[in-house]
Amino acid sequence: MSAADAGAGNRILRRAVLAAMLASAFLPLGAPAAEKPLWELGAGLTVLQFPAYRGSDEDRVFVLPVPYVVYRGEFLKADRQGIRGTFFDSDRVELSLSLGASPPVSSDRVKAREGMPDLKPTVEIGPSLDVRLWRSADERWRLRTRLPLRAGFTVEGSPESTGWQFTPQLNLDWRDPAGVNGWTLGLVAGPVFGDRRQHRYFYAVEANEAAPQRPAYDARGGYGGTQVLAALWKRYPGWWVGGFVRYDSLAGAVFEDSPLVKRKDYVAAGFAVTWVLGESSRRVEADE
Repeated sequence: MSAADAGAGNRILRRAVLAAMLASAFLPLGAPAAEKPLWELGAGLTVLQFPAYRGSDEDRVFVLPVPYVVYRGEFLKADRQGIRGTFFDSDRVELSLSLGASPPVSSDRVKAREGMPDLKPTVEIGPSLDVRLWRSADERWRLRTRLPLRAGFTVEGSPESTGWQFTPQLNLDWRDPAGVNGWTLGLVAGPVFGDRRQHRYFYAVEANEAAPQRPAYDARGGYGGTQVLAALWKRYPGWWVGGFVRYDSLAGAVFEDSPLVKRKDYVAAGFAVTWVLGESSRRVEADE
């Protein structure tokens, strides 16, 4: 493979990881069950702003095209929650496949990591148990808990494990908030837990990587902070628009004293608009 081909491949991987991050930010819609197309296809544009990694004091802004793919099969689903397989689904409990991602980090462009290896883009995959706790009689309010447990891997020719992450969350969806017809407001909050390998990947400093302002550090597993996210979106005929804001606190995290943690709280945000270019004539019952 030539250097140009490798560079193009890396750019595609980075965009795929960023698209997965965006998809995971928009929460399940609080709309009642209704007949909807089995599949929808489209394209759009997104703007994302977030730190180079959790705890970094250097932000990144991305403007990139993203695909819009929705598939409402009995087992396989693809929507704003990401791509997942549903293994068990009752009126209150759903066991599905959960996906996540983190972007690549070039150490040459992040002062705290100068001289250290780059962070590869990662993908995370694992089961998620979602329990519906409550919903209002008119179904405008819905409360559920989500319990995703995911294993991470680097995105490269020979993937390496980056450990496990567990992110239990409470998710409240409010349809037509404050009487604003057609919009949905989603609120999510919960702690983040990771094992030693997961935390070492992002926050450990090996002896040969130490510098005067960056002493050697060995991270351990455990509590990794708390995240609170608010997302707002609306589906129009033929297009969709949405945005999110996420507050992330690393206060009390087991790795908060790592020399790579330069900021213990921050706000990330994103905005997207997509156009639906085609849909199936077949309709299925969907609750999203």
